[in-house]
Amino acid sequence: MYIPTAFKEENLDKLVGFMQANSFATLVSTVEGMPFASHVPLVVTIEDQTVKLTGHLAKANPQWQAFAAAESLAIFIGPHAYIDPALYEKQENVPTWNYIAVHAYGKPQLITLDDSPEQMDQMIEGMINAYGPDFKTQWKSLSSQYQEGMMRGIVGFEMAVSRLEGKYKLSQNRSFADQHSVAQALQQNPDPTASAVGEVMQQNLEAS
Repeated sequence: MYIPTAFKEENLDKLVGFMQANSFATLVSTVEGMPFASHVPLVVTIEDQTVKLTGHLAKANPQWQAFAAAESLAIFIGPHAYIDPALYEKQENVPTWNYIAVHAYGKPQLITLDDSPEQMDQMIEGMINAYGPDFKTQWKSLSSQYQEGMMRGIVGFEMAVSRLEGKYKLSQNRSFADQHSVAQALQQNPDPTASAVGEVMQQNLEAS
């Protein structure tokens, strides 16, 4: 990902927190020489400074068969907003777009019921805990035959992140006055996505 120095974010805790808050990711791999993407919820954890992504794909999805061939890329995207150049002090400016994105690279390791039944159980439990803890009781009450059928229809994976890139494009290359003007305008925007960008910009200004 192209990241000018002004927009580069390397704080690991901040990046992991962002990924956890925006964990419905786009997972990209190379399948038969072409980019192939799936949109999946991921469980994001950190152990001994290593970020791990856990999730699963439908067994009918060919993407998992390409995991061993090359690195995959998980893209996490957060709030974004159009920036009107009328908000700047100087007239000679053009529109742009502010946004937050994190890219995580690594080789996913497969988790299947036949090869790794304990890991499969852990993956399922982790997904339930992260996204639907109220479902845990119902899942455990289902027949073992039904559970097995569901788990045989998926392929789980765990990806240790080998490279992490964070881009916080929040007008840091502009003057303080321009950043303040943009942040104020966005916070007043009725679009919750735009106002979320304004809130993050305001936090950055207060921390600087």
